[in-house]
Amino acid sequence: MGRANQERAGARPGPMGAEQMIAEARKAFFTMFGFLAVVWLVQLANYTDGYALSRQFGVASGDLGTLPDILTAPFLHWSWEHIESNSGPLFIFGFLAAYRGVARFLGLSLLVAVTSGLTVWFFERGGVETVGASGLIFGYFGYVVVRGLFDRHLIDTLIGIVMAASFAYMLTVAVPGTPGVSWLGHLGGLIGGLAGAWLFRDRRARPTGAGRPDGGTGTTTTRGDLPVRADNPRADLHKELGDLGLL
Repeated sequence: MGRANQERAGARPGPMGAEQMIAEARKAFFTMFGFLAVVWLVQLANYTDGYALSRQFGVASGDLGTLPDILTAPFLHWSWEHIESNSGPLFIFGFLAAYRGVARFLGLSLLVAVTSGLTVWFFERGGVETVGASGLIFGYFGYVVVRGLFDRHLIDTLIGIVMAASFAYMLTVAVPGTPGVSWLGHLGGLIGGLAGAWLFRDRRARPTGAGRPDGGTGTTTTRGDLPVRADNPRADLHKELGDLGLL
């Protein structure tokens, strides 16, 4: 009954609960598993055809005919080493980008593919076909690093800090200097991921004042075995940790 009253009052839904988060994480896992399976099947077909698919559907700078290929290029690679080096980071960052919501992740993937592909199309030197999932990898990386700041999710902020500290070396191939690597595709993907963190940020209102369980009085509630005041600045952290079963 209280829920119906909130809906009639126009209240937005609260943060994602533990069960929903687990369900979305399961969807994220199978989404990335399926995506990698498709990429590897395409690689097998590409290899048996002498990498004709990479030549035919790669992004070539300034060639209008290859503009639609910005959506196919992330599925293609130039060698087994190329796809092997991309697969691990693609799964890790893709899963972390998707576990808060697969629908949002699909929109992010489209945005990153477009920004990475267009950066290559506009600025890469002519006569080069660019393919590979690394643009998506850099987009997911940028998204994961800053998403928690825009969403004001403390757990995601901590994940972003750990990922930034652990994989900061990746940024060395998003600037000129590494031969045989499309740093422009990496940079374009990174920009798309950062922009996606803002565009797809969590706009759901957090309960304050009358929306609090205690009616905004600052009374004490219990999270696990710990008493937590609703006006405690760490209340959001306690809630997220509780939702994850850590309290």
